[in-house]
Amino acid sequence: MSFDIICFDCDSTLSAIEGIDALAERAGCGAAMAALTNAAMNGEVALETVYGQRLNLIRPDKQAIEWVAELYIERMVQGAAEVFQQLQAQGKQVHIISGGLKQAILPLAAKLNIDAGHVHAVDILFDDAGHYLKFNEQSPLARNGGKAEVCRQLNPDNLKLAIVGDGNTDMEAKKAGAFCVGFGGVVARDNVREQADVFVDEPDLQAVLAFL
Repeated sequence: MSFDIICFDCDSTLSAIEGIDALAERAGCGAAMAALTNAAMNGEVALETVYGQRLNLIRPDKQAIEWVAELYIERMVQGAAEVFQQLQAQGKQVHIISGGLKQAILPLAAKLNIDAGHVHAVDILFDDAGHYLKFNEQSPLARNGGKAEVCRQLNPDNLKLAIVGDGNTDMEAKKAGAFCVGFGGVVARDNVREQADVFVDEPDLQAVLAFL
């Protein structure tokens, strides 16, 4: 099986952190946040019901975003750089699709040689002093089914498309005809194992290459 377009989730897939949980820890509301994130990733609650709630609790400013951007890079999953090098060398179209915060993910993407135009995540807005204002509520990635919407937009010619991720939101891309590779190297979720076309338990991301 060979795919033309390959999409990766970011949190717990390319990096071993959940960015929003790390920001919450830093802001002192970690436990409440981890519970919300897990409920959404396990498909127990709709993403849109927790998305704004989480950000209003944390209100991350520019400094917090720069901090978590560094953490994403520091905690990059083993084998991620090699996976991207190999897929790019084969001329594949590679994208990052994440419900995370775009400004925090862009430095990691740059490290993986991914153009900013291939990073699909949720924009946040700051005021002139760098304080948190709001997030882009129009983003499909702040609600359930958003990854399927983005996959459809990326694939007008109906090429072969695969998505690699650890959460329920990644598996929803099946609705857009995506081949879903569940990655359990950081967090192995039972609902993802059940829904994925294939599931990888190895901690090294290079284990997914066999299926792409």
